[in-house]
Amino acid sequence: MKNKLDFNILVNTIENINKEFTVQAKQAVNISLTLRNWFIGLYINEYELNGSDRAKYGDKLFLNLSKKLKKISNCNKRQLYRYKRFYNFYPQIVGTVSPQFKKFIPEIIEIKKKGTALPKFNLPVEKLLSHLSYSHFDLLVDEDNKLKRAFYEIECFTGNWSVRELRRQISSLYYERSGLSDNKIKIAELVKKNSEKATLQLEIRDPYVFEFLGLKSKEVMSESHLESELLDKIEEFLLELGNGFCFEARQKRILIGDKHNFIDLVFYHRILKCHVLIDLKVKEFNHENIGQLNTYVSWYKKNMMSEGDNLPIGILMCSKKDNALVEYALAGMNKNLFVSKYQLELPKLEEMKKIIENKS
Repeated sequence: MKNKLDFNILVNTIENINKEFTVQAKQAVNISLTLRNWFIGLYINEYELNGSDRAKYGDKLFLNLSKKLKKISNCNKRQLYRYKRFYNFYPQIVGTVSPQFKKFIPEIIEIKKKGTALPKFNLPVEKLLSHLSYSHFDLLVDEDNKLKRAFYEIECFTGNWSVRELRRQISSLYYERSGLSDNKIKIAELVKKNSEKATLQLEIRDPYVFEFLGLKSKEVMSESHLESELLDKIEEFLLELGNGFCFEARQKRILIGDKHNFIDLVFYHRILKCHVLIDLKVKEFNHENIGQLNTYVSWYKKNMMSEGDNLPIGILMCSKKDNALVEYALAGMNKNLFVSKYQLELPKLEEMKKIIENKS
């Protein structure tokens, strides 16, 4: 150390050390997750081509495979299909696999690698892997056009785009606008000026990352300590009622379109025979809250109802200081008997309000 150590140098040194190791940790996690998903796609692709019993599963391969792999994060039917696309779009990743993981490369892939020239891309794949997370790639695999995909790869790399920025630019048709613009330099400068950069911090809130690391949604998705405490109280209160509430999940992750959503608490009510979804907002009620909850209820109705179940119920809790608003979504529940049971079995609004008022 050339400079004499003083307090300011000590602080700056620790900050620089943290910065360097954080970058390394982020890259290591992202690359490991990306390679895992690439390998999954590789094996699915090879099975479809050469699997000895592939005819037995046919079109139901992804459904059956997702059922068997339900304990592994992000291996649902839709995502398995996307891993296969990822492998097919980025076969050149095979050249980056370290000796430690070469044992997972099937012999037939090694033969193909030696006998066939890999497609040329504008950016070396090593740079893509070190700068883009799998969440970036997951957006890019939606693009069938190779030139368009390469365009966004370069923009992500040179602009250090966050995942959200990439999504925003794709949605705003930046590629198409750039092609149609007479002044391409000006539009590029405008995008660069307003773009959101990827942070150095490990993007642990990314659903792909925290599930890959074995973390639970509850550990990383709560907006605040207060919200976490409130959810603890609500969960405890409903279970203590003993009226049929069976706990199912906290911060339940559901995929709607391409976006991950989180439901604060999910119960199954064995007397009412329906799911009860609770969404907590530690703020004043607004119309967007009920719209969001209605979306969750509709998703559960379509994807989670079993034969004999009644329609799911949504409970929205909003708070501002000592004011609490509890709203029950009863859309479509037109059976008088069920509504009567609902009024009898669920806790009174006043009881629910007390929980959030005492904590606010």
